[in-house]
Amino acid sequence: MTEPFKNLFNNSVIKKMAEHFQLHWEAFDKKGFIATACHQLETLELKARSQQITDAMSQFLPKDFEHAGQILLDSLAPEFEEGKAVESDGISGWAVMPMGDYVGIHGLAHHERSMLLLNAMTRRFTAEFSIRFFLLASQEETLSTLRGWLQDGNKHVRRLISEGTRPRLPWAMQLPRFIENPTPIIELLEELKDDPEEYVRRSVANNLNDIAKDHPDRVADIASVWMQGADINRQKLIRHACRTLLKQGNPKALIVFGYTQPKLGHIKLEIHDEQVRLNSHLEFSLQLESASEEDQSLMIDYVIHHQKKTGKTTPKVFKWKKTTLQANKNLSVSKKHPFKNITTRVYYDGLHEVEIIINGQSVAKKSFFLSTG
Repeated sequence: MTEPFKNLFNNSVIKKMAEHFQLHWEAFDKKGFIATACHQLETLELKARSQQITDAMSQFLPKDFEHAGQILLDSLAPEFEEGKAVESDGISGWAVMPMGDYVGIHGLAHHERSMLLLNAMTRRFTAEFSIRFFLLASQEETLSTLRGWLQDGNKHVRRLISEGTRPRLPWAMQLPRFIENPTPIIELLEELKDDPEEYVRRSVANNLNDIAKDHPDRVADIASVWMQGADINRQKLIRHACRTLLKQGNPKALIVFGYTQPKLGHIKLEIHDEQVRLNSHLEFSLQLESASEEDQSLMIDYVIHHQKKTGKTTPKVFKWKKTTLQANKNLSVSKKHPFKNITTRVYYDGLHEVEIIINGQSVAKKSFFLSTG
């Protein structure tokens, strides 16, 4: 059985952190720190466990931030090694997360020291959550620091620039000013779009995908410009950055990838069994006839309109197939969509619909009845 994610913070990890803090500050109350950080730990989820460790650090580290910061810096392990946790040579991995939050909470008045700490911490885990305290409190000063890291030789530092500035980073505080105006972020992403590390480029793509949720056409325009002369790595980045736009059928983004309005003749959507039971599947097929003298690139998606308790339906888009419809030819494809109990959705009896979307255009729709009993 897979170990719960929250157990990344456990009594053993906390005790080892305490040992490293005491090694670099003899007066550190190791016993008190461990008791506070481990209090009812088994009842807490991952983020709450991390917060409790941060709170214990706030209680037991020196009140002088410069002194406390030096203890944290000295307690870090040698630079990040994949998969490494707290060991005899220092702290790294997930144990760095509460340390970064400590810097974000207590270090706002000590910008230079805090940036040095976060630079060191991100090399051993990530500082993408804690850098946001500074982006919210002192945006221009922090952006200036990040610009100075663009050419850093460490991929984790370069990734911090793109990941830490994501407007809607999961698990993290949102950055409202960047949600409203992403220009300062885009200037950084421009410098990182051809980074030699895919680890960094994928973060650039995720940042653009965040921006696309609030500025879809702007990201589509960026994708169009970046696609000019793009090598395979940048093309992959752009596609990942536009994944939400493509799923939404954004016309500008579709054109970037060669998906123009489809020219179709006869379209036939068939549902093989219009009575579908929960824990079985919906099977449907689609037949298309080309109405073009040229080959057409098609991105075929489908939408399930789920019945809700209120009697209304809500759509969920699913990716299906990317293909080429040859000039004046026909195309037949089929699909089985499972209806299984999952934790993220409640199914209700009633009329549902499957809708076919090709290059952002709705081309066919049919109803079926789902029975949950």
